Amino acid sequence: MDLSVIIVSHNTRELLALCLDSLLANLASSALGYEVIVVDNASRDRTVEMVLKRFPQVQLLANEENLGFAAANNQGLKESKGNYLLLLNPDTLVQGEALQLMFQFLVSHPRVSLVGPKLLYSDGRLQHSAFSFPTLLMIFLDFFPLNHRFIDSRLNGRYPKALYEAGEPFAVDHPLGAAMMVRRETVDQVGPLDEGFFMYCEEIDWCMRMKKMGWEIFCLPQAEIVHYVGKSTGQFREAMYVELHRSRYRLYEKHYGPAFRVMARLIVGLGVRREMLKARREARQGKVAEGKLEKRLDAYRQVLELS
Repeated sequence: MDLSVIIVSHNTRELLALCLDSLLANLASSALGYEVIVVDNASRDRTVEMVLKRFPQVQLLANEENLGFAAANNQGLKESKGNYLLLLNPDTLVQGEALQLMFQFLVSHPRVSLVGPKLLYSDGRLQHSAFSFPTLLMIFLDFFPLNHRFIDSRLNGRYPKALYEAGEPFAVDHPLGAAMMVRRETVDQVGPLDEGFFMYCEEIDWCMRMKKMGWEIFCLPQAEIVHYVGKSTGQFREAMYVELHRSRYRLYEKHYGPAFRVMARLIVGLGVRREMLKARREARQGKVAEGKLEKRLDAYRQVLELS
């Protein structure tokens, strides 16, 4: 078996159907021996029924509860048989020969453990697909952006758009977890994803562990995958906000020294308090309903407790 594709789904039925259509068409036109494994994390939108009916060739693992992104991917990894493994989000569309290109790149570069594609928004615009490992400056800019020019700069962990446009592979710290292909040899050596991360940062931790063992990680701009991301609705996702910071703190505890951790918690504490003041100001201006304000403030308080 050349390639195992693992997709974790949670209430993404329609997007998953589009993803599987593009994925299976791409794989069918290749010379790869492959399998596709969908791990459903207790979806309530009839995802399981849709996969069983429309995609009988797909192996389906249906969980009775949401185990989280890392744990569900690990389920797929345990069931997989491929020499190479693709972890793919359900909100993606595989373009052209993306998978073959990623596969061939790993085969021809034995010291590369993991490769990510160039990601595109649904309108064709470039989406940043790879990042540097977190720094204190990146944490600061997350709360205090200072200037819009910093957002897409190396100071904020982004690689220059010119690298993507040049079309040549380039070394990165880690790709966005929406699509990443890894060799089984690496997983056997480094281990699976850390299930202590329920959601967020698990791919950063994985890549850090790989690099500590001497592996290289690349972005392959020739391989293109469309990634649908949630458009801004003006709504604040309280539970995900808390989970993001919980995962970030776990990452800092695993890979960073005491001074970094102290400074990170200080920056987050200042930033969250600033966000609380902003939320109260918006409520006075009628931009945030009272009920939503309390939920948002409660999320901020939970993050401050983590700090």
